[in-house]
Amino acid sequence: MYQIDAQVAVSPAEQQTGLMYRQEMPQQEGMLFVFEQPSTQCFWMKNTLLPLTAAFVADDGRIVNLVDMKPQTLDSHCSEEPVRYVLEMNRGWFAKKNIRKGFKLGGPPFEPRR
Repeated sequence: MYQIDAQVAVSPAEQQTGLMYRQEMPQQEGMLFVFEQPSTQCFWMKNTLLPLTAAFVADDGRIVNLVDMKPQTLDSHCSEEPVRYVLEMNRGWFAKKNIRKGFKLGGPPFEPRR
């Protein structure tokens, strides 16, 4: 089990800024983007200085796909299916923990709603 300390980006302004301009980020930290409805989510790295890996995550916590992203590029990185969550971590974090496509993340965002 791994604990992630993630900032949550819910508002459009938070989502647009994301992790831009950060010069460092501890290994256990990241950013969780939360969207209102599942859809194909695409990310780029404009003004983002850190190399990141994006995990595109379904409502139940299942990782749909993982994408390594290079700093300060405009390349588009998209989910393979509609998702509501995207978790960005330092590039290589998921690989070091042997977390791959199909792995289920736990925690409050991914628990069944009542």
